Amino acid sequence: MAETLIRCGWRGMAGDPLYEAYHDTEWGVPEYDSRALWEKLVLDGFQAGLAWITILRKREAFRAAFDNFDPETVARYGEADRARLMADAGIIRSNAKIDAAINSAKIYLAMKDAGEDFSDFCWNFTGGKPIQNRWGEDGNVPAQTPLAEAVAKALKAKGFKFVGPVIVYAWMQAVGMVNDHQTTCFRHAPVKAMGA
Repeated sequence: MAETLIRCGWRGMAGDPLYEAYHDTEWGVPEYDSRALWEKLVLDGFQAGLAWITILRKREAFRAAFDNFDPETVARYGEADRARLMADAGIIRSNAKIDAAINSAKIYLAMKDAGEDFSDFCWNFTGGKPIQNRWGEDGNVPAQTPLAEAVAKALKAKGFKFVGPVIVYAWMQAVGMVNDHQTTCFRHAPVKAMGA
């Protein structure tokens, strides 16, 4: 008889193969690639007001629509691209979120041109290593933290939009800046080991 894996207690995850695979292989794994960090920040911005599973189900459509989140390409988007994106039923069609994504590509490139690596900027808040939390129950995991507030403030100061502390904390969890797998979850220890 197969062993039952104990996962974090996310609402709606049990039995959803896409959601379970995301939890089991990606969520919380430390990400240091600048472009990948930026892509995930943009996607978390699109999540504002929605459930993450909605974005996860549309992620490949987002990647196709946004030229695989190549900042150089996205930064050059004009009115025709905005109209194309607003007509794309495969993604979240919001003028404000689309504009924020395009603008964030420009900010990303401006940082790069100024010699500021996006990954270094992000990971500097945790000293370059993941914060290892020990949540025993899913209900104990906060929606935001003082650190997320500080990161959100710094991102807003750069000009990023849809980067409030709740969105930023969800992003920090996703990219492994914090390990918020429950201690009872089978992924807690392996993810912790990745940050050692």
